Amino acid sequence: MLKFHTASVDLKIAEVESGSDLITSPGDMLDIIAEAGYHDCNRLIIYEWSLHRDFCDLKTGLAGEILQKFSNHQVKLAVVGDFTNINSKSLGDCIRERNRGRTVNFLNSIEDAMESLTKK
Repeated sequence: MLKFHTASVDLKIAEVESGSDLITSPGDMLDIIAEAGYHDCNRLIIYEWSLHRDFCDLKTGLAGEILQKFSNHQVKLAVVGDFTNINSKSLGDCIRERNRGRTVNFLNSIEDAMESLTKK
């Protein structure tokens, strides 16, 4: 289930709402991207809790497959959660690398996510 925010006249941000189904596969993410696109929206906020725990285990490949969808479909993503106590060096490195880019960012608050996604 998506909730839409109007950031400006020509910019909408979709947010995966609490109570939505868990994102367990790249196909689940494609469905969300497609729904957002249907509403002329190319920016998305998801929450750490909405991602299957395999997302954080980089060996599964789930994170890579899901995050690649955003580059392929030219959709910006903000993942909101607490990423300060990550035990995996490779996941921490992945998050730092993504935060240097413009397509996917891992942020601590909805306010930071909205700010990040409204930048051109």
